[in-house]
Amino acid sequence: MLEYFGISRSTYYARLASIKKGDKYAEEREAIRTLVAMNKGRYGYRRITIALHKLGIHINHKVVMRIMKEENLTCKVRLKKYRSYRGSEGKIAPNMIKRNFTAIKPDQKWTTDITEFHLFGRKVYLSPILDMYNGEIVSYEISERPALTQVLSMLDKAFKNRPNSKGCILHSDQGWQYQHSTYQETLKNHAIIQSISRKENCLDNSVMENFFGLLKSELLYLEKFASYEDFISKLKDYIDYYNTKRIKLLFGNESGRIPNSFPKSSLIISVQENGGRSYVRETFFFYACIIHSVLSYALQRFRQ
Repeated sequence: MLEYFGISRSTYYARLASIKKGDKYAEEREAIRTLVAMNKGRYGYRRITIALHKLGIHINHKVVMRIMKEENLTCKVRLKKYRSYRGSEGKIAPNMIKRNFTAIKPDQKWTTDITEFHLFGRKVYLSPILDMYNGEIVSYEISERPALTQVLSMLDKAFKNRPNSKGCILHSDQGWQYQHSTYQETLKNHAIIQSISRKENCLDNSVMENFFGLLKSELLYLEKFASYEDFISKLKDYIDYYNTKRIKLLFGNESGRIPNSFPKSSLIISVQENGGRSYVRETFFFYACIIHSVLSYALQRFRQ
């Protein structure tokens, strides 16, 4: 039979031995399934590789990518739209950012915008402030109407959360809320420098556009909602997840930056400063949660 199919005896026995040996990456495969399930399919192979390394499972990213393809665990990547239109700057405030979204310290550059959701015949408006230093959401406000009070409430929360934010640049588009005198006066009272994008140019505020894209692709398009109230609850949960758990790949940092707002009493054990960048070396709570989930999942599979 081997002669009929043109297979040598050595190849036959080598393949037979590999079959008996089993899956070389069986444990890693289970860990990858668990991590993908924990993050609800939001992680691609790069972040899964980082999460595995944090667990002490050192495996090449190409192997992770292959296993995820075999298990059909690849995350859904949203389409990116390119707009080449270059509008003119507004008269309210200059464009201080000019697409330089790099910040060397927290509370140096913030950005804000409003996005709309339409579910169960009702509209929801989310107005967040994002810190360009690490992508963290400083504050946010959810409302059924895009009113000025929503933006002002968001600012109040931001100033309470970050009392040492004087001199920070707050960037936005040319929305009417950001051109209102009350909004401008509030910024001046807290020594915040206003910056506004050019007209009809979303690329000038692409950092916030990127967050909204993540939010909609990882929450709105992946989750199922039982009601309007259920969506609001899961929206708040996602922002908490984004701030405290989601690995962020910034400035070419393949080790993954962890947000600064982690509760220091339970999460951050030691932080190393490197050129203005903060890296979490050990996160006890993070490890404990993932290891517990991996072991629980493996035990369930074993019992089955």
